[in-house]
Amino acid sequence: LKDSDLTVNKGDIMTIIGVNGSGKSTLLKALSRNLKPLAGSIYLEGRPLSSFTSRQTARKMAVLPQMPKAPDDFTVRDLVSYGRYPYLGWNSRLKKQDHEVVDWAVGETKLEDLQHRFVAALSGGERQRAWIAMALAQQPEILLLDEPTTFLDICCQFDVLDLVKRLNRSLNLTIVMVLHDLNQAARYSSRMVVLKDGSVYRDGTPEEIVTAQLLREVFQIQVRILTDTDHGRPFFMPLSREETNF
Repeated sequence: LKDSDLTVNKGDIMTIIGVNGSGKSTLLKALSRNLKPLAGSIYLEGRPLSSFTSRQTARKMAVLPQMPKAPDDFTVRDLVSYGRYPYLGWNSRLKKQDHEVVDWAVGETKLEDLQHRFVAALSGGERQRAWIAMALAQQPEILLLDEPTTFLDICCQFDVLDLVKRLNRSLNLTIVMVLHDLNQAARYSSRMVVLKDGSVYRDGTPEEIVTAQLLREVFQIQVRILTDTDHGRPFFMPLSREETNF
């Protein structure tokens, strides 16, 4: 990453897009404090992110990385309970309040009937919901998601993104995520950030980002831009080589 200046506003659903190798996951790792910047600074609520302890950071933000893994003998409830780690005392035992938060997180993600099943036995979409439930159990203000729909079928992709949208609205949870599907990013985001060659190339609303010119400049594709009348958001259809001189 280089020459990048970016602000995430409270309550945003901000999606980072760009071609492979443009710096999307690197940016997310820097925001989550999993990668220390060699230069520049990252601030959380006006305070250097590096000044927060790990426990303080975990109470502020939760992170769902690409393809997370849990031990084979973990149940859904075991996994969600680990979200309480930032709040545990010296004896590391869950208290009544912690169990109540776990119950709430399981309920928010509609996992009540699955909470005693092994995570390894879940479908891909169910597993993603379990990981999001663990993140919710941290009671964060910010949720960082790195390609949360990867390897999921189309139905599960929309289930996960609908859940993210609902949590944003009901909890005023700030969401920063990386997505590859630009039409999904346009539908579910309030802001989109385009990375190109390690820099912020464009930052704006879906209407400002999903344009024929930008997609041609960044993704090297020719498209037709349409409007989803149900959601009021733009989406595109790629044109074949026969339909364009590109």
